[in-house]
Amino acid sequence: MKRPLALASITLLAGSALVATATSGSAAPPAAPAAPAVSEASAISTADRALKAHPRDIVSGSGEAYTAFSSKVDRTGAAHVRYTRTYQGLRVYGGDFVVHTKAGGAYAGTSVGLVAPLTLDTATKVSAAQARKTAQARFAGKVTNVGAAELFVDASSGSGRLAWETVVHGWAPDGQTPSRLHVISDAKTGAYIGAFDEIEMVNGTGASVYSGSVTVDTTLSGSTYSMVDPSHGNGRTCDMNNGTGTCTTFTDADNAWGTGAPSNRQSAAVDAHFGAATTFDYFKNVHGRNGIFGNGTGVPSRVHYGNAYVNAFWDGAQMTYGDGSGNARPLVSLDVAGHEMSHGVTENVVPGGLTYSGESGGLNEATSDIFGTMVEFYANNTSDPGDYQVGEKININGNNTPLRYMYNPTLDGSSHGCWSSSTNSVDVHYSSGPGNHFFFNLAEGTGATAYGTSPVCGSAAAVVGIGRTKAEKIWFRALDTYFVSNTRYVNSSNPGNTARAYTLSAATDLYGLCSTEYKTVQAAWTAVNVAGNDTACPTGNDFSIAVAPAAAAVDPGGSATTTVTTAVTNGSALTVNFTASGLPTGATAAFSPASVTAGGTATLTVSTSSTTPAGSYPVTVTGTSSAATHATTFTLNVNSPPGCSAVAPTDVTIPDNTTVESPLTITGCASTPSTTSTVEVHIVHTYVGDLVVSLVAPDGSVYTLRSRTGGSADNIDTTYTANLSSETANGTWRLRVQDAASLDTGYINSWTLSL
Repeated sequence: MKRPLALASITLLAGSALVATATSGSAAPPAAPAAPAVSEASAISTADRALKAHPRDIVSGSGEAYTAFSSKVDRTGAAHVRYTRTYQGLRVYGGDFVVHTKAGGAYAGTSVGLVAPLTLDTATKVSAAQARKTAQARFAGKVTNVGAAELFVDASSGSGRLAWETVVHGWAPDGQTPSRLHVISDAKTGAYIGAFDEIEMVNGTGASVYSGSVTVDTTLSGSTYSMVDPSHGNGRTCDMNNGTGTCTTFTDADNAWGTGAPSNRQSAAVDAHFGAATTFDYFKNVHGRNGIFGNGTGVPSRVHYGNAYVNAFWDGAQMTYGDGSGNARPLVSLDVAGHEMSHGVTENVVPGGLTYSGESGGLNEATSDIFGTMVEFYANNTSDPGDYQVGEKININGNNTPLRYMYNPTLDGSSHGCWSSSTNSVDVHYSSGPGNHFFFNLAEGTGATAYGTSPVCGSAAAVVGIGRTKAEKIWFRALDTYFVSNTRYVNSSNPGNTARAYTLSAATDLYGLCSTEYKTVQAAWTAVNVAGNDTACPTGNDFSIAVAPAAAAVDPGGSATTTVTTAVTNGSALTVNFTASGLPTGATAAFSPASVTAGGTATLTVSTSSTTPAGSYPVTVTGTSSAATHATTFTLNVNSPPGCSAVAPTDVTIPDNTTVESPLTITGCASTPSTTSTVEVHIVHTYVGDLVVSLVAPDGSVYTLRSRTGGSADNIDTTYTANLSSETANGTWRLRVQDAASLDTGYINSWTLSL
């Protein structure tokens, strides 16, 4: 589902990036109970509300609109909605972001690439025709078509500039490689900014070239079998006949394909067909993604492309494989297939994919190397066993060396094994090195391993790996949930938008904050010289504490329960004793059991009396051991008696130097308002120090809730307590808001009165 959401009236003073908050840790994935199913529409609606209430966290500016690109709902009920951004109607490249919400809909932060609100002038000084000339001049090879220049905002660096994007179609200098070159030029000066090619490439039973005898799924029609895979989205494999035009689907009479020799045209087709199916299964069975495109559709594979074509490429819709030097070494090995199709996953998960230049492009390539390698391990094929060498079977270098070495990227002579300030300036296949090296360290550890020796960078400590199963899940979670288009290794202007920060968020989600897995992610990044300002994990014996659910509502005289969970975050498990404080009048708390060994759980029951006043009460749940004390909050919401609460959900605009009112009506309330009646107020405004907020009772009495406090902070999301015991409950109540200054404006989003 995609739909626009506009915040055009909002002006911001500053911007920020916020990585989603995390739960406490343990050594294994927390066994959270499944939450009630949350639909895509519901997840997007919740994220829309969070976005409206927290515009600063996505570095929002005037004249912007947002469209939901995709949504993901965790088993726990937490949701993550990706958005694209427009500015003055123009697409913003690098303006994408993710809004994270907790189970139940509470806001949990954002992943965002912008570092400052967009304020640029959209009037061009360079024409579209000039931009097309600039683009054509940058194309090396034969041009077949120059597309129309699109005016857009280039924010790939974190700040915006007006630019033209022109796509030049044609053939690379070799005459066989198709090219769709995207050329970016400055719309104010005409200067060339950069370019990337949309074509991403590697610089029944069947006998395959590399994988030995394998099973392939085909389709029988009459007495003829076709290489169309009904088990994997009807992906087909076809023969380009060493040309660049027509592709003919492979057919066979007996469903026994190929001989294993490259000279048999079916042999390479078996590799490609098997690679497409295995990659499909890997993402579906390991990561729960329904194929490359996420919709169950299979991937077409074209083999025997061109004449002695030493390459393979992904063009956004299909795989294409050349036959290598002398047409004797087809580039259809399993890790190459997995690598290229993983580019398809990346560009379908992150809007537009990870920007294909510098460090973002390196992360793009590293992602494909990582998953291509994991596909190879997943296949568990004795003819092509898993390893951490990329493309070792295809001999593209002509000297039997692989394309890249993940355990020590510098062995290829060009890749960076350690991050440095120059990593952002090298080819993306070489800036992939720190990401590849990190993943190897995370999975296998540093030093001598069964797959090669991994050195540490500088004086970094040695790393003990957590295994491939956990490492691949952490990387996919980071890509699927947190990465945005311009995520980097190191980002001094936006430290939250880094692969280190996002993989730590992923490790926290999966295994817990300060778990062994979390600490290994920290160590593995440090070992490749990627530092960060992460959570400082404890030493000695320590534990964490959490409650689920984090809030509950009760009627006066009722009770609510929550599960208190503890986990060992360091050292040995100690006894944890529980207490509760902050209870409202007439309420009591009981734990069963009253203490646990860290790692255990208890049930907290909070009981209220008939005289417990309505309101929202943060109850502090404290766990104390001999070594440490930790606390968390359980919010107890005590309902008003029937008919004694109402909400005003309609937005009311607050212009400068104006007083506005939002009414709501209470009917059928048989009780006298409480001395602790509550007024829950949600106001979107960019300078709350301008505002005076009051409650007006039905008889005209005015209760001032807030009077020009808060300075330059934005938004009011507060519950106020007021003694309304002298008032009559039923009637029309009004929230009065006075804007007592100029420049900043906003609106009443909603308010709730509980008597």
